[in-house]
Order: sequence, then C-alpha cells, then structure tokens
Amino acid sequence: MSADFLDTNVLVYFAEQHERKYPRSLELLQAGGVASVQVLNEFTSVARRKLSLDWPIVEESLLLLRSLLDIRPIDIDTHEMGIELAAHHGLHVYDAMIVAAALLAGCDVLYTEDMQHGLLVEGRLRIVNPFA
Repeated sequence: MSADFLDTNVLVYFAEQHERKYPRSLELLQAGGVASVQVLNEFTSVARRKLSLDWPIVEESLLLLRSLLDIRPIDIDTHEMGIELAAHHGLHVYDAMIVAAALLAGCDVLYTEDMQHGLLVEGRLRIVNPFA
C-alpha cells in the first residue's frame, strides 16, 4: 500500500489550527504520508506571510512536519515530469510539480483543495479534497 501525498494547505490548516479543517489535517498528518521540499517551502512562506508566525515557531513546525512525513526532494525528474503534466493536463506549473512529486513517490492519493476533486492523473494518482 502506498503512502498518501499531502499538499501545503493540509499543513497550513494544521499549523493555524483552523476551526473546521484542523481535525482532518491532524488525522492526515498522524497517519503519515509524503510531501516534497516544495510543500515545505510553500508552508514556510504562508506561515511567515499570512499566519505571521515568528521564525522559531516556523522552524519548530518544520521539524515536526519532517518527523511525521516522508519528505521528497525536488530534482530535474520532478521538473521535467511537472512541465509535461502542466502541458498535457492543464495544471498550473506549481500544482503540476506537486503532482509530479506525488507520482514519483509512488503515491495513489494527493490530498489538496487546490485541484479538481476526483481527478485521476496518469491513470494512477487520485486528487482528493480532504475537506469536501
């Protein structure tokens, strides 16, 4: 059984303890899963800019997330697959990089609110909105 891939919004709702979405984000994180360095970078940006978290809190959050998730690097294979996915599936480039990372990690499910719920990519990766 493959692990599920978590997109940035799942991590953000966990960190901000969003009233409605925190319980599901906590459940997903406790189950473990996969994320990419891009997801960590996006999380850091949102945590600083939108949540106004101080650096020590952001760094502590990143350590926790890295302990719960299998973090995958971004490399040229991710980039090339992401560009191909963007071109063929009409995905935004950064979303396509997330999808590519999930596919390269062998995931069957990508939890995100940022893409079409139920979409099957490359016949093997299902996009699921965990908050729908």
